[in-house]
Amino acid sequence: MLDHTDLRILDELTKNSRITMKELGEKVHLTGQAASARVAKLEDSGIIEAYTIKVNQAKMGYSIHAIVTIFTKSTHHQPYLSFITTQVNYIINNYKISGEGCYLLECKFPSNERLDQFLVDLNEHANYKLSIVINK
Repeated sequence: MLDHTDLRILDELTKNSRITMKELGEKVHLTGQAASARVAKLEDSGIIEAYTIKVNQAKMGYSIHAIVTIFTKSTHHQPYLSFITTQVNYIINNYKISGEGCYLLECKFPSNERLDQFLVDLNEHANYKLSIVINK
C-alpha cells in the first residue's frame, strides 16, 4: 500500500524523472538515501514501470495532433492492425476501446496533406471519425 510519502515521490518523479535523489529527498522531507530506497521499492513492486521523456511534437515538425476514432468494417481487425504498424511515424498511441468505436488513435502529422493521405489509406481498412486537437 502506498503512503503519503510514496505518492509525493511519484508526483515529483512525474514532474521531473531526472531529479537527483538528494533533491527528491528534500522535496519529500527524506534523506537522499531514504528517497532512493523508496524509489527502488516502487520500481521493484512494479508501480514505477519506466522513465520517459516528453517530446515537443511541434518543434519536431508535427504541427497537427489528431484523435481518430476507428470503426472497423468487420469483426476481423487484423487488416487495420497491420496497417497501423506501417504508420509508426504518425501514431502516438492506439487504444482498443469500448463504447463508440473499436479503437482510438492518437496521431501526429507534419501537414494537412500527410493527414489526408493517412486518412485515405486508413479508409481502406476501417471507417473513422476525426477530431483535431486545438490546444493541450
